[in-house]
Amino acid sequence: MSFLQRLARRKVLSVEEKESTDLDRCLSVFDLVFLGIGSTMGAGLYVIIGEVSRDTAGPAVIISFLVAAITSAFAALCYAEFAARIPRAGSAYVYSYVTVGELMAFIIGWNLILEYVIGTASVARATSSYFDNLIGNQMSTFFKTHFPMDAAQLSEYPDFFALAITLVLTGLLIAGVKESARFNNFFTFVNLLVVIYVILCGLFKIDTHNWNLSQDEVPKGYGKGGFMPYGFSGTMAGAATCFYAFIGFDAVATTGEETKNPQKSTPIAIIVSLFIIFLCYCGVSAVVTLMCPYYLLDPRAALPAIFDRAGWGVARYAVSVGALSSLLTSLMGAMFPLPRILYAMGSDGVIFRFLGAIHPRLHTPVLGTALSGVLAGVMATVFSLTELVEMMSIGTLLAYTLVSVSVLVLRYETVANLPGCEDLPSLNGGCETVQKYGSFSTFTLKSLVVPGTPGPTTLTSFITKLTMGLLLLFITGACLVIVNASHELEDWTQWTTVLACLNGLGIILCIIIIIRQPQNTAKLPFKVPLVPWIPILSAVVNIYLMLKLSTITWARFGIWMLAGFLMYFGYGIRQDGTKEESSLLLESSTKEEKERKIVQ
Repeated sequence: MSFLQRLARRKVLSVEEKESTDLDRCLSVFDLVFLGIGSTMGAGLYVIIGEVSRDTAGPAVIISFLVAAITSAFAALCYAEFAARIPRAGSAYVYSYVTVGELMAFIIGWNLILEYVIGTASVARATSSYFDNLIGNQMSTFFKTHFPMDAAQLSEYPDFFALAITLVLTGLLIAGVKESARFNNFFTFVNLLVVIYVILCGLFKIDTHNWNLSQDEVPKGYGKGGFMPYGFSGTMAGAATCFYAFIGFDAVATTGEETKNPQKSTPIAIIVSLFIIFLCYCGVSAVVTLMCPYYLLDPRAALPAIFDRAGWGVARYAVSVGALSSLLTSLMGAMFPLPRILYAMGSDGVIFRFLGAIHPRLHTPVLGTALSGVLAGVMATVFSLTELVEMMSIGTLLAYTLVSVSVLVLRYETVANLPGCEDLPSLNGGCETVQKYGSFSTFTLKSLVVPGTPGPTTLTSFITKLTMGLLLLFITGACLVIVNASHELEDWTQWTTVLACLNGLGIILCIIIIIRQPQNTAKLPFKVPLVPWIPILSAVVNIYLMLKLSTITWARFGIWMLAGFLMYFGYGIRQDGTKEESSLLLESSTKEEKERKIVQ
């Protein structure tokens, strides 16, 4: 096998391999929904609402959350389809492995490792800080006095409490997935009760005038009053911030080998959890901005402050319980996927294989869980993570983009290039159709918009993949123009306008070509509606948000990727392993499975 063939080899799974696992299949739809809520609805509920309302969107933060929920739903639908196609541990890593190839799968998996490690460390640190605040900062004062650290890029003091809670949850994850699910379910339920309590109590103190403040009532620097004091641009800027409050639902997709009937349960859980999260964000933000003028909100702790202002100081304690519960479930949600990613990548040999070992009695990836827990705990103890938090976003947004692209790849894929032709009548119009239209010798410019076949062929699949590659380039170019250009129209140069128009024209032409290609009609438990529109919109949003990240974040990302490539090209690419793939990814589950093999 040549060097390039190794980079492009893809994973295939037979029916037996998709259903068999060394992990414990014990999670129900209820468990998955609560995992999605707990992983996603964390500290953002208690922090982001106040911050965005006061400084960015005002009462229109509700619209910001709605826009963020819709854009998050694009990625969620793509994850749901892949969860129905590939019920395996590994989430976006596995999804990209079966469609794009090994190198891109490694890149996604390596970035997911970074995302979850930093996510775990930052949430552990936040939990410790919040608890420390409740007890009058006694813990931080003690550690600063007895264990000061003055080194650059490190914390002021070693946070042993953050280390302790991380190791405790690591032990819980090692003990078993069911025990972890019970822990998550309990604290997520408590958090939901607090949200309901806040909304119901807040309804008795609302004042609709707070949504219609005049400009004279608003202090200078806080917009123009009304429902949209910062205008439409402020509302959309708020949506970009609120988008990150919906990150976390992908944790559900990592449970493919621990879920009962994952092909149905996982898509349902992803969609339902995202909908419940939106209702919670929307309800709390409406109550907060109706109870108190937006410019008086505390960006660090909006809920306790407004209840104090309303004379309901007792509500502060309920909010504190909810905040701690949300932080604990966020911590569990950040820790839960990482061992599954390590397990999937270790099993394939793209990273060290011992990380994929499953304990025969506990049915959990013990070594991977322990290693990730200790690493995250040490980072939470000694590192200052303020400047590293953005790095979580790169891994997440890159994974979202690849999953969206992979949905398009499979939706327009054909099985004609696989050995045998017995499955083609139900998918591509039969062998005669493929023989007539599948050859590259039949390519003409007309075939770009008039394929002349009822189903996908080798030629139409190639056209779609090539066009999608060009589409991603045009989308990236357009987003770069938007990000680098000023929001003020008078600052736009002639060349900026030309570049924007050229990229826009390229996007339109690529979309027209993709729409005209025939889709695979395989039946699945769940399929993304409105293909190719939803996957393309998901890719646009994710690419735009990635390009909004700072230069230093991209520099750190480059260093992390360099370390990853050293591991992959020094170890992973040499592993033959069991690289499995199955035509079931491209056809109905009722079809007889093909023999496991490597697609080279």
